[in-house]
Amino acid sequence: MEEKLEQKIKQAPDAPGVYLFKDGQGRIIYVGKARSLKQRVRSYLAPAEDAPRLKALQSQARDIEYIVTDNEVEALILECNLIKENRPRYNVNLKDDKDYPYLLLTQETYPRLEYLRLSQIEGRRGRRKLPPGSYRLFGPYTSAGAVKETVKFLGKVFPLRRCRRPLDGTPSRERPCLNFQMKRCLAPCRGAEALSPEEYKELVEQVALFLQGQQGELEKVLKEKMKQAAKEQRFEEAALYRDQLQSLQQIREQQKVLSVSRKCDQDLLALARHEDEVAVHVFKIREGKLLSQDHFPLSGTQELTDEQILTAFIKNYYSRGTPIPPELILSASLEEEPLVREWLQKQAGRRVTLTVPRRGRRKQLLEMARRNGELQLREKKAVAGRRVEEPLKELAELAAPGRELERIEGYDISHLQGGQAVGVMVVFTRGLPDKGEYRQFLLRETPAGDDYAALQEVLLRRFSRTDWPSPDLLLIDGGRGQLNAAREALARTGHPELPLIALAKNPEQIFLEALEKPLLLPAHSPLLQLLQRIRDEAHRYAVACHRRRRQKEGLGSPLEKIPGIGPRRRAALLNHFGSLENLYRATEAEIRDVPGFNARLARHLHRQLHSAKGDA
Repeated sequence: MEEKLEQKIKQAPDAPGVYLFKDGQGRIIYVGKARSLKQRVRSYLAPAEDAPRLKALQSQARDIEYIVTDNEVEALILECNLIKENRPRYNVNLKDDKDYPYLLLTQETYPRLEYLRLSQIEGRRGRRKLPPGSYRLFGPYTSAGAVKETVKFLGKVFPLRRCRRPLDGTPSRERPCLNFQMKRCLAPCRGAEALSPEEYKELVEQVALFLQGQQGELEKVLKEKMKQAAKEQRFEEAALYRDQLQSLQQIREQQKVLSVSRKCDQDLLALARHEDEVAVHVFKIREGKLLSQDHFPLSGTQELTDEQILTAFIKNYYSRGTPIPPELILSASLEEEPLVREWLQKQAGRRVTLTVPRRGRRKQLLEMARRNGELQLREKKAVAGRRVEEPLKELAELAAPGRELERIEGYDISHLQGGQAVGVMVVFTRGLPDKGEYRQFLLRETPAGDDYAALQEVLLRRFSRTDWPSPDLLLIDGGRGQLNAAREALARTGHPELPLIALAKNPEQIFLEALEKPLLLPAHSPLLQLLQRIRDEAHRYAVACHRRRRQKEGLGSPLEKIPGIGPRRRAALLNHFGSLENLYRATEAEIRDVPGFNARLARHLHRQLHSAKGDA
């Protein structure tokens, strides 16, 4: 650990708060919280010979930042938010959590039910970030198919609107769409006189009860409404409630009765392990019935105890708006259990019980959940092994005789007409992507448009890093020219022995130094499919890095000239709007919603931007 960083650690404040370790590029690689920052962070100065994870953190950390809070609960809340936002490499994280589907109810005059991925909610995938408080979130779910079926069912039983037009109760000039004719929408576009927001809200609350697993409570509400409608001779409305009840009863019959407790809704969280893989298997029990089960593989769990892993999972899982039931049944006790319980109760707004059963029915259910989780880990491992084991052997025989292909590195270059070029390295370990090892290189020395020189710059910089593991094979996106350029660069770095292979598109051609002509394999070849996965992943990552660089530089250059807009505020604007074009379209009120901005600063920025464009 560098002397400068050691001094910052020794100067840590003796107060509760959060600490953030950063690498040489300023990226957050670990987030932690402490009752006393001074006492906690000093532990990172201790030798870590017997703790590879801590040793790796110490070797990569170049800076540390502190955020002091009033108490430990505030520190825990802030820690959860920072981990969720930055997904640091050395924290426990849900694998691919950005891809888990969610359902959300918008908070509008006439709300909609939307199916979205977390990355879309948080403003990635070309969407603007949804403002906090503008929606109610349900999830995460692990089966996209099941979620879509749920949405389809809800669309038939509870006809919320599907269109995205803004509605404020004023009648639309257009006629209601076909969904209204099919009784799949109540058509709030007809205006508040035809359908008041209060009437519509009743339907929204019924959907919310269903998504929370409160089908029994929902049935009571619908039965009461059906009886009241029949009593008042509103028979068509009563028939609608009857049909909704029948649909709900069909759903309830499909759920498994567990007979744990009909008085309390529960989540069962069981930790499952198989070899080096770790997951948490969740049973959601509502009104004594198994509503659903979800399986969450985890990353960053090396050298951690069951208590530490389960604690980290709970903070990650329930900090995203996931409904917290009155009781959590756990397979292991938690680290800092009183603090976590207080945080959960603050999130839920009521009492939350944490239980670690030692015997009885609940212990049996936890064991069932653990076995299900372990089974899924085994199946995933077996499928992955079958998918890559044979192709890896074939690839070794073809391109690297005598080697075991433990680590394969794939390279690609992305640019826009030669400008803002980015080179990337992706890593596949034992045939599977190892995203923690991915690296990007911003190319500044290479002449614009020279792909060969760009590839050589990437390889020269990559092999200047002697602390990075050595690869067993390099895969280059391109043809014979790229292959030769890569070999020349490797010779200059003192690695002339490393095996090389190139894969070109249209048609798919494999280039090897030992073969004069490219090798053509059938499209169904597992070997070709393995190479395509590596090549396509490198291309995807290169395009994503290049897009981020374009957005950052495109947004940064005009803002740098505006007084009062420093690096942090520019970063906040980039995160919120995604591009300079979106920022130009934003109103003062929308700019004011960006963290770090108030009404005066938003007005100043809006005027400066539009005067620069000649719009003022």
